[in-house]
Amino acid sequence: MSSEKKGHTPQGITCKAAKVLKVISFPQDVNAQKIHGRITQPEAAMQSCNFKLSPSPNFKPFNLPTSLNRLPYGFHCLHRRRHSPLLVTSFSSATTAAAPPPATAAAPDENKGKAPQWRATIDFKWIRDNKEAVAANIKNRNSNANLEVVLELYDELLNVQKVRLQEVERLRAERNAVANKMKAKLEPSERQKLIEEGKSLKDSLVSLEEDLLKVTDELQQEAQCVPNMTHPDVPIGGEECSTVRKTVGKPREFGFVIKDHVQLGKDLDLFDFDAAAEVSGSKFYYLKNEAALLEMGLVNWAVSEVMKKGFTPLTTPEIARSSVMEKCGFQPRGTNTQVYSIDGSDQCLIGTAEIPVGGIHMDSILADLSLPFKYVAFSHCFRTEAGAAGAATRGLYRVHQFSKVEMFVLCRPEESNSFHEQLIQIEEGLFSSLGLHFKTMDMATEDLGAPAYRKFDVEAWMPGLGRYGEISSASNCTDYQSRRLGIRYRPELSTPVKKGKGSSTPTQFVHTLNATACAVPRMIICLLENYQQEDGTVVIPEPLRPFMGGLQTIAPKYRQALV
Repeated sequence: MSSEKKGHTPQGITCKAAKVLKVISFPQDVNAQKIHGRITQPEAAMQSCNFKLSPSPNFKPFNLPTSLNRLPYGFHCLHRRRHSPLLVTSFSSATTAAAPPPATAAAPDENKGKAPQWRATIDFKWIRDNKEAVAANIKNRNSNANLEVVLELYDELLNVQKVRLQEVERLRAERNAVANKMKAKLEPSERQKLIEEGKSLKDSLVSLEEDLLKVTDELQQEAQCVPNMTHPDVPIGGEECSTVRKTVGKPREFGFVIKDHVQLGKDLDLFDFDAAAEVSGSKFYYLKNEAALLEMGLVNWAVSEVMKKGFTPLTTPEIARSSVMEKCGFQPRGTNTQVYSIDGSDQCLIGTAEIPVGGIHMDSILADLSLPFKYVAFSHCFRTEAGAAGAATRGLYRVHQFSKVEMFVLCRPEESNSFHEQLIQIEEGLFSSLGLHFKTMDMATEDLGAPAYRKFDVEAWMPGLGRYGEISSASNCTDYQSRRLGIRYRPELSTPVKKGKGSSTPTQFVHTLNATACAVPRMIICLLENYQQEDGTVVIPEPLRPFMGGLQTIAPKYRQALV
């Protein structure tokens, strides 16, 4: 879900415009170290609590798909390499033949001039050889990447590397000559002279290394602004140029005055925005009564349905390192960021489970036979919603915290377009089974995030709001994220060869895809507004009833009391 406006922030989290009032302490972070956060709003500090999804006593048990008991082959990768973020290889000749290699996410303005904390495996030669296509792609996406600077820095890097190689050979020969002279019997003054000469040669080598590192850092900094390449069928232009791929159903015709979800929630005692604003700030909420059951029912229903398609269920950490966020294409520290950063640390609250799931196989070489990896992950998501405002964002439509079920796929390059179609079909099947009217959009170039090669959005009809609203998206990121996260696989040889040097095939980068199975607040909006009845009740769609203890309708509380 996209974001538009800055709001208040929860305790321990800072935004650039936030006012710091006092320092508090969190009990413990994921690394068993204390995090010192800050209250950034005048409201009362939010007390720590444990959130637990537990069924109602009236819940009927449901059978999990048997695939849960059979984790996919190769759940553990063939080989796993762990590097310091500063030691990740910056260049590689191992590229994917099936798709053009991208570069990395736009760097925050405040990091301009700073050395990158990690390095993406960008194929600069490919960029140089295809500079016209890359330049057109940057223009079509309305990106601020500077291709000319990237190419200039790449040429400078090649020159520095060439000079460095020549100088290293010369200096090494001179140093060896000095070393040989030192073996002979020498006067103290002559020996000291040779020692000084050796130090001078060593300093020259260090200086060359520093020049190379400086150019490499500058090149990475600029190249990380270059977006992924774009699928040839993606419409060019702004969001208004996006095209409709498919329309499902028709808007329901009501014979009475309809309400929006905010009014329905008030009449049915489902939400409490006022108390949440006092406790946490604007754009937070309490779900009450049937709304709380509806959230848990939606999550369990979505996970159960997606598992039937062979996906492995996950729950994820909800705090991630800033570097992992950046590698996935997000900007945790930039102007108008949508990310909550934890003060005094390199960690952030996640805005989607795509981030921690993408990091599971970071810096790994996966077995070919283990692919594809298909995950369905539940997490809470946190977004600043910087810039969001207006009546269209009221209620649950744009909030700072929400629950979401996310699908994530790692596959071979030649399979990613097919998996993209499969993901959108799963989404369409889920929403169709709930009887929703929606349309699937092929989003235009300027609406694509930096990682996306192509993105499909699902927009559902929300009668109370009187418009379509985005409820889901599915993106093919090709090797954009895997080049940054260091996720490769080694293709199996079609014919066996003798063991020895050169017997193994070169590694390639996997392709990654992500898609939303259920973003809970927007699904609640759709269900309440589309299934409202003239008598003020709301009907629960049949597929959700087994996950809500058999509940069929949500009725006003006074009516329940009379019954």
